[in-house]
Amino acid sequence: MEILNTQVAIIGSGPAGLLLGQLLHKAGIQHIIIEQRSSEYVASRIRAGILEQVSVDLLKEAGVDQHLREYGLPHHGIEILTNGEKHRIDLTGLTHGKQVTVYGQTEVTKDLMHAREQAELISFYEANDVKIHDFEQSPHVTFNKNGMNYKVNCDFIAGCDGYHGVCRASVPQDKINTFEKVYPFGWLGILADVPPVSDELIYVQSERGFALCSMRSSTRSRYYLQVPLTDKVEDWSDERFWEELGKRLDEESRKNLVTGASIEKSIAPLRSFVTEPMRFGKLFLAGDAAHIVPPTGAKGLNLAASDIAYLSSAFIEYYLEGSEQGINEYSEKCLKRVWKAERFSWWMTHLLHRFETESEFDLKIKQAELAYILSSEAGQTTLAENYVGLPYELGQFENIKQAS
Repeated sequence: MEILNTQVAIIGSGPAGLLLGQLLHKAGIQHIIIEQRSSEYVASRIRAGILEQVSVDLLKEAGVDQHLREYGLPHHGIEILTNGEKHRIDLTGLTHGKQVTVYGQTEVTKDLMHAREQAELISFYEANDVKIHDFEQSPHVTFNKNGMNYKVNCDFIAGCDGYHGVCRASVPQDKINTFEKVYPFGWLGILADVPPVSDELIYVQSERGFALCSMRSSTRSRYYLQVPLTDKVEDWSDERFWEELGKRLDEESRKNLVTGASIEKSIAPLRSFVTEPMRFGKLFLAGDAAHIVPPTGAKGLNLAASDIAYLSSAFIEYYLEGSEQGINEYSEKCLKRVWKAERFSWWMTHLLHRFETESEFDLKIKQAELAYILSSEAGQTTLAENYVGLPYELGQFENIKQAS
């Protein structure tokens, strides 16, 4: 068995684990990343594409924003289509200059992986039988790669290994509380090399169900349809998808819609999920390992980034200042922001989707609520403030900036 020693063992090489590794590297903190999948698989995963301003700022602090600045698409508003009419939410005007940036999670991952390769940092991909041990007192990680057994001794373990990962599953059931809501539909999404139907995202509330018109660039579009959970990808040809999307759009958008062959197609079930707490001794959960949000509010990747902001700051404070305050406050700080994002994502999902169980009264109430929001500056401001991202606690970046 080969024995390695480090300060932080990071389980998972998604955006959360990679971003944590990059921030720790800039602060001079030793760490190792252990990932079950191959690097090619990790780099190819199609995920979210909307970055809050605070997430963009964090990537800048990590020194991985060069391509983001060059290829990211700043968006100052979104459109909501209901009853055949589009209504624009002026994100920038309602939030004193804030914006979101369209930049795919796949690109964020590639940027972080490239930075890691350039710095020649240690990563183990295709690690088998990953297990975490004694995380309350003397944490260590064991795994197997290419027939060799490894043991990693560390001060802390960062569980960034997603919803199905080993880290949360290793916590005794009597030490953890979970909260979950499963929605009775999914999102059928396609990626296609066609220009987007609009310069800004269009969220569609229609009698036929929800739709979203999004993009990854000026030449690549991402579209979604609300579909029953019983549907399968093979049920949906490209032709059927484009036809149904057109039926949910307004006349102007239909005229602007350019169709083409899909290069990726999948159905994602929707759920809300939260783990409390997010710290167990010297084990810290972050990102999808700790919480899941329906994609309606564009919060998944951004919540992972905020977890990493708090966690990297806590580790930097511990190693550079000898203080455990950030470590002790990690779970509480994260969960305050997590639950606000969960609420917003739940609210947007209920507001814009059709539910089979809702009565005509329920539908009328939902339509009245949306009509109020779209006609009220206060209502639009509430939506805009949450969409661009609620701020981190005051001074959250200070340790990260000083360490950088």
